[in-house]
Amino acid sequence: MQPFLNAKDDIQIDLNQIRLDILHGIRECSDRGLTQTVKWLAELNFALKDHKINQTQPSSYDDGILPDERECYILAKSYFDSQEYDRAAHFIENCSSSKCVFLYRYSQYMSSEKKRLDNATDIGPDNSESTQVLLDLLSFFKANRNNLDGYLLYLEGVILKKLDLRKQAVSVLQAAVDAAPTLWAAWVELAGLANEYEALDSLQLPKHWMMYFFAAHAFVELKLSEQALEAYMGLANAGFEKSTYVTAQMAIAHHDRRDVDSSLALFGELYQNDPYRLDNWDVYSHLLYLKEKRMELAKLAQKAVSIDKYRVETCCVIGNYYSLRSEHQKAVVYFQRALSLDPQYLSAWILMGHEFIELQNSNAAIQCYRQAIDVNRNDYRAWNGLGQAYEILGLNGYCIYYYSRAAQLKPDDSRMLVSLGEAYEKMDKFANALKCYYKAHSTGDIEGMALFKLAKLYEKSNMPNSAAAAYTAACQEPANTGSKELPAAQRYLAQYYLRFSLLDHAAHYAYKCLEYESTKEAGKNILKAISEKRLAASSSQPANLPVDLPDAIKNISNASITHDTPKTPFQSPVVTPDKYSTPMFTRKNSKYKI
Repeated sequence: MQPFLNAKDDIQIDLNQIRLDILHGIRECSDRGLTQTVKWLAELNFALKDHKINQTQPSSYDDGILPDERECYILAKSYFDSQEYDRAAHFIENCSSSKCVFLYRYSQYMSSEKKRLDNATDIGPDNSESTQVLLDLLSFFKANRNNLDGYLLYLEGVILKKLDLRKQAVSVLQAAVDAAPTLWAAWVELAGLANEYEALDSLQLPKHWMMYFFAAHAFVELKLSEQALEAYMGLANAGFEKSTYVTAQMAIAHHDRRDVDSSLALFGELYQNDPYRLDNWDVYSHLLYLKEKRMELAKLAQKAVSIDKYRVETCCVIGNYYSLRSEHQKAVVYFQRALSLDPQYLSAWILMGHEFIELQNSNAAIQCYRQAIDVNRNDYRAWNGLGQAYEILGLNGYCIYYYSRAAQLKPDDSRMLVSLGEAYEKMDKFANALKCYYKAHSTGDIEGMALFKLAKLYEKSNMPNSAAAAYTAACQEPANTGSKELPAAQRYLAQYYLRFSLLDHAAHYAYKCLEYESTKEAGKNILKAISEKRLAASSSQPANLPVDLPDAIKNISNASITHDTPKTPFQSPVVTPDKYSTPMFTRKNSKYKI
């Protein structure tokens, strides 16, 4: 699969053949009741409407249904479309055409799922009857192994995944997409089973144009936002620039990389082009929530209710609106309503967990996050939520495990690393905490706290030179202007330079201290001490610099200090314990805070 994963802007595809494949896939999936795949293919087909089909010979479509079975199929299909699944299965039970066999087995599966959801509230988690139906279907697939087409293989893969037989499901779904490449639902299920980039790269898949969409979708699922954007830009340049699906996925990728403004711009474009498209409005509403745009979020909620108030996206939009108004109990009600419509709706589980954290109900939050992990174990938000919940309960050992899992899934997000460092610090594992804080700083500190926490931990560990280096780097960061941690950092640096009799440097930070109420008195005392030292120095011989002065400070001891922030970071001090090393403090620019 490697050549497809590396494709960026140079995708070479035949749009004429793609349109023919899409039309064929629409007919095949529509005949089998696979409505979500039909909708997805139809949207792609509409995006390519300006590209006229050049058909060299007239198409003759054969649905493959035996004449004697056609009436039974038409009747069963009408019942299936009306969600009368048992009725549909009854009238098509004895048919042998491939589409009839699929519709019969698919009706059995959908019937068991519908009953399981309907009975979940009444009889609890006991799903023995539903599980038995799934096992009977697996027995059928095993007995007819050589007669399964791509659509029946897809159904087998879904059932294996439902029974948590993930390895077998991957193998079967690979065969399904090979036999029926335009079956988008099979690609989506397969992407959900690839829990990391290496697993994705090891899949044996057909060389088909659908591979480009699969790779891009899998990148979004794995939160590999940069790769996802490159893949979707390549598809847009190849002819799918008018696809609402491609635009929405790019907006989600921007959301995952914390580029809120770009994501909002794309969702705004989507809203203008397709104002009744509810898909992904849960993400759109979350962006409005982050920007605290209450009026826009209220209008979006009203619009969603006017379109379909029983869609899960509508419930999520309303829940986010109430959350922004700090009406967390009402928000929980709407997230629960979304989950009653679709228990596999990941966003609702995570958002409801956040609301329970706000309501200080840690136990309920933990249950929500665990349910989210059952739906998708690769979503870092659920693992991070569990870490926060156990942190509230004071169980730092659990925090370390869950924050570590979140950091593994989202290695470029500093927030999990800072939280992990705090958990290590509470357990007095300072060496591990230092590593976490420094890595958080190196990857791009979103909240601007990593350097301050690193400096405080050096200070707590009696490593003043390292603490001064970290505080200096923190004070140099333009993003830290206005930080509540800044006054204490400047006070520490003023006292630190005073200790080494670098009076100009000490005075620089002491004057900074006068700008804040919390450090004003300390600043005055330091300036007074500086005046006394200068007076004493003027009446005596010049003294040598202290022996324990680090080289980094000796190098700047004769430099003049202005009221501007120093332009170069503090050098790594040499006077440090053997177990620690102080790195140079350089970091990426981080503009976004979520």
